[in-house]
Amino acid sequence: MPVGTNIPATAVLVLGAGPAGLVLANLLCAAGVDCVVVERRGRAHVEQRARAGFLSPDSVDVLRAHGLDHGLRHAGRTHDRCEFRSAAGRVELRYSELGRGRVHTVYPQQLLVTDLIAELLRRGGRILFDTTATAIGGLHEERPWALLRDARGAETRYEARYLAGCDGARGIARSAVPAATAVRDHGITWLALLVQAPPTSHSVLYGVHGDGFAGQMPRSPDVTRYYLQCDPAAGVDDWDEQRIWAELDRRLDAPRYGAPARGPILERGLVRLRSEILDPIQHGRLLLAGDAATSISPSAAKGANLAIAEARLLARALTTAVHTGDETALHRYSADCLPLIRRAQEFSHWMIDLLHPPAPDDPEAAYQRMLRSARLHSLATSESHRHFFADNYVGI
Repeated sequence: MPVGTNIPATAVLVLGAGPAGLVLANLLCAAGVDCVVVERRGRAHVEQRARAGFLSPDSVDVLRAHGLDHGLRHAGRTHDRCEFRSAAGRVELRYSELGRGRVHTVYPQQLLVTDLIAELLRRGGRILFDTTATAIGGLHEERPWALLRDARGAETRYEARYLAGCDGARGIARSAVPAATAVRDHGITWLALLVQAPPTSHSVLYGVHGDGFAGQMPRSPDVTRYYLQCDPAAGVDDWDEQRIWAELDRRLDAPRYGAPARGPILERGLVRLRSEILDPIQHGRLLLAGDAATSISPSAAKGANLAIAEARLLARALTTAVHTGDETALHRYSADCLPLIRRAQEFSHWMIDLLHPPAPDDPEAAYQRMLRSARLHSLATSESHRHFFADNYVGI
């Protein structure tokens, strides 16, 4: 279809207004690259969607360097410790004293997304909310395109020099990349809870229990995220509040260390642990970032941090291509990102094996339990192992 005067166009069309898409759009806008963000949900929904909350030092550096840290500076809280609880006792790791002495910053993702939207609009960027990309094409042509449908059902063909797929693991962008895919379904499901209560410990708590994992992650001074491993066949309604608190008490060993703080349950849902690595993460003039580029379990808080790292690399490559026509960095984008993705996936997988008991019907269950005990013992006693853990836990 030839380019017509009635067809809107931009340099970069960004599909998805999550951390990857919004960081990318902000960096492009600041570099003088015209871009438009397309988001199928409404603004209010996106700004209230509770997700991850732990930012690595590298992510904070990217946000700070590009003037995207206003809310972070005022409401972000540094966090430097985690604790593993098991039948053998507890192991606390203050990673500010290990590795390179770096720490996490706790800042709920919905607040970060709200900041990024406001800053992009302040910079003159454009976001099409309540707009769905129903088809994309022309990926090997000079003007790739996306067919967009707004909330009223009206369709518009939008053209660009490049498409950035930041629309998640189930978005249209990923399905358009003919990549080799390595998949691991971990066979593990978490009941995820957001509770109106302060955290009971300054540490992230990991309950390494024979009946399943339990965890506590701080989100704000008065809101806490809890996780409970549950039967993959169970539904949210199978867990009433009495059962939830009883299992959290048991798996986090309340008799020895105190009961987790109770409060109204604001949100509950199921998280199924599944990991996926694509190679490559680009096809023609379509490039993926965030969950569209790789699905990673939340076991080690890598998802949002990978998204920001990928957005930074992609913004640099796109800026050079748009301003100079040099696509060398764009052609190298997958090769630059995949080592980061694989390292994050490897550590996430290591954490999954540590936190979760083997399946009851696993013929090697006794062996797996012994390995878990060995890993916990190494974290408790080996200085080199503790430093290695800290370096991988905080960074990518």
